[in-house]
Amino acid sequence: MNKNELLDACKAVLNSRGQHYGNIYENHKRIAEIWSIILGIKILPEQVALMMVGLKVSRLIETPDHQDSIIDLAGYAATLSECVEEKKKNKTN
Repeated sequence: MNKNELLDACKAVLNSRGQHYGNIYENHKRIAEIWSIILGIKILPEQVALMMVGLKVSRLIETPDHQDSIIDLAGYAATLSECVEEKKKNKTN
């Protein structure tokens, strides 16, 4: 899969997930709230995305040619960017 195919696949996955789970930022905010309760420390939405990047990297160490994990890794990088931008937007409002 070349870089353009990867990014197209990533967009398709993100759009599909958005239909199932709603707004990316709001979903990661919910996850952060749940993880914060479980761990007993404050977790931020962008940290959720970073942790998921770490999960995908860990899996890719075992199977570096697993295309689904590569697509997911790109998707979580995009998710991280979206969470950071949403946080900036909310600080200015």
